[in-house]
Amino acid sequence: MPDRRTHRGPHPQDAELFSPNKISDLRLALADFSLLLTKGYADKSALKLVGDRFSLTDRQRLAVMRSACSDQKLDRRNRHRIELKDIAGRPVAVDGYNVLITVEAAMSGGIIFKGRDGCYRDLASIHGTYRKVTETIPALRLIGEFLRQIGSGPIRWLLDSPVSNSGRLKTLIGELAQENGWNWEIELLQSPDAELKRTEAIVASSDSVVLDSCKSWVNLAAEIVRSRLPSATVIDMAETPD
Repeated sequence: MPDRRTHRGPHPQDAELFSPNKISDLRLALADFSLLLTKGYADKSALKLVGDRFSLTDRQRLAVMRSACSDQKLDRRNRHRIELKDIAGRPVAVDGYNVLITVEAAMSGGIIFKGRDGCYRDLASIHGTYRKVTETIPALRLIGEFLRQIGSGPIRWLLDSPVSNSGRLKTLIGELAQENGWNWEIELLQSPDAELKRTEAIVASSDSVVLDSCKSWVNLAAEIVRSRLPSATVIDMAETPD
């Protein structure tokens, strides 16, 4: 069946799965999962143990998994994080799909989860194919104007070439950049993660694999959602459980 979605909004069950009466257990699950990761348990087995204990659905487990991290990884991420005020004039490498889809989801009413590391993450998945939605152009404009206002240096967008429609998105981003005078370069790479891990530029991403290896990073999507999309639905998963 073709994907006919026109928004990056919430799943039909999200209102129930992440209702206020479920959040306490999800926070407890995150705390337990993070503790097991800190003690060296494997991700898969730790998530099953915690998920079964709290009778979590697959989607709830995904939210917990994306929001958690070990103490060791949290410390590493904190040490390599660059504050927004310190990126003025400096080059930034944007994890294209990662940042764009989070902003799209926030704009379209999708639930955004704040993890232990302060990153904002969504539950959207492109399954190997990116589909432009109603929020795509507004999201790109919002990102562009935000970066201009904070005075960032040259921006390098990295997109996954194996993802279908990446070429079309590259063209769209390039057209918007030219139209608005943004100093952007857009690249299609087989593995953007590999480049993000080794680049000297400040990385804009919330991808845990990238954050655990890159030289420096900025919490771009979270800063945009927090300051420009105040009506977005954000659940703080790391808040201390009652």
